[in-house]
Formats: sequence, C-alpha cells, structure tokens
Amino acid sequence: MKHENVQPTGSFKVRNGLATVTALGAAERAAGIVGASTGNHGLGLAFAGRQLGVPVTICVPLGNNPEKNAALRAWGALVVEGGADYDEAVAVAQGLVESEGRTLAHSTNNPHVLSGAGTMSLELLEQAPRLDTLIIAIGGGSQAVGAITVARALRPGLRVIGVQAAGASAAHDGWHAGAPRRTERAATFAEGVATRSTYELTFPTLLEGLAGFITVTDAEIADAVRLILSSTHHLVEGAGAMGVAAARKLAPELQGQTVGVIFCGANMDSAVLRRILNREM
Repeated sequence: MKHENVQPTGSFKVRNGLATVTALGAAERAAGIVGASTGNHGLGLAFAGRQLGVPVTICVPLGNNPEKNAALRAWGALVVEGGADYDEAVAVAQGLVESEGRTLAHSTNNPHVLSGAGTMSLELLEQAPRLDTLIIAIGGGSQAVGAITVARALRPGLRVIGVQAAGASAAHDGWHAGAPRRTERAATFAEGVATRSTYELTFPTLLEGLAGFITVTDAEIADAVRLILSSTHHLVEGAGAMGVAAARKLAPELQGQTVGVIFCGANMDSAVLRRILNREM
C-alpha cells in the first residue's frame, strides 16, 4: 500500500501531529517520538513525522484495527503491538521513552494536542456561529476541551455536551461523581474512545465546562453509523458516529436548537462494518 493512497486521518488530528512534532527541539527530533494510539492520533503523528523527517513509533493494543495498523505503517511509522487496550499501550510507549530516550507524544496529556483539537471547534463556529449546542465524543477529552476553550472565548452561551461509550465510561462516571475515575475494562467497538482513565490535562476542564455528559451503547453507536451512511453517504467509524447517537438520545431536550455534531474518524475496520451493515451489532 502506498502512503499517497491512505487517508491520514481527520484534519485536526493532522494538525495535532504537526503541532506536536514542530515543537520538538533538534535533539528530540533526531531521537524520534513515540505515541500510544488505537489509530487516529498515531496517524496524525505518522503523517507529521513523514513530512518533517522525524522517526515515529506508535504503540497499539494487541488486536487493534488492522486497517489502522496498515495505514500507520504506510505513513512510515514503526508499529509496536502490546497491551490489552489503549491504557496498556501507553505503558508500552512509556517503556520505550525510558529505554530509548524518545519523546512521548501523549494523545491527551499534551498541550500541543489540545491546541490542535481546538482548531476544529474554531472552524466549526466560523462556519456555524449560531450553534446552541455542540455534542462531542470523549475518550481522553481533547476535542471537548478544545471546544470548551473556544466557546469560552467566542460563544460563551454555547453548551458543550460530552458522550462516551457505555462500555468505556471513566470520564463520564468521573464527571458525574465530581472526581477522577478509572474502569477495569474498555469494552466498546469504538476503539477511538476506548479509554479506561481520566487525564490530568483534560478532566478538570471537562468537569467545569461540560453542560452535560451521557453514554451510548454499542448498539446505539452502530445504529448511528448506519443512519449516517444511509442519509449522508459518509462512512464514519464508531467514535465518529457517537455525536449522532447522543443527539438522537437527547432529541426531546434539543428541540428548537441548532445542534452541531462531529464526524471525526473514518477508519472503520471492514470486518466491523460488515457486522454493522448486517445488523449483527
């Protein structure tokens, strides 16, 4: 597979990667960077590394989406498979930082990633300045923190609502409890949000800035994927469909409002897509 034929990822993930890599010093660039990802964050880093000549290693969980793994390799990243899920892949990445002297490019606990994530909401408000509510899927929370930050500066009345997968609900549970939470498992096919922890750079802002936070089941996410595909002809992965799933669930309270949702992530595993289209999930 040639890298020219691979969609790197959503534009804000590319900007996240570029912001992270360009912030490195000369010695850090030479040593290379390492990140943990189920795909999309890693694709942004791989794209940036290829453009800027910086070696990139991405640690992915065992059994990760094979098409995302192939795309990472196509963009020149070294893919290291280890750990049962994203959180364990972070530990693998941290081990490489300690043993090889690379710089960790965390997908959430990184101010450059957060600034890149904010550009998405900035552009959205430029195009749709009358939004009343913006619904954003949350794994680590970088997109939502970006939206909250932009809304505070440009549209203080904008309500930002978070949505998390019911099987990976650490941030949701922590938000409702008012304190960080960690879950034992991240059980969802939406690997882009399959996290088990809250994170120090995002959780305080989520706690203070979200107007609401709900969960959706995998069945509701799959139904949203089908709806988006049939009505807009866009193929989105599970994480990218969660805003629509949440909007459907919140429809009664959203009546009369102008609502924005994010289609972020189109790297759907073909085997999972077949199951969704066959209504097996």
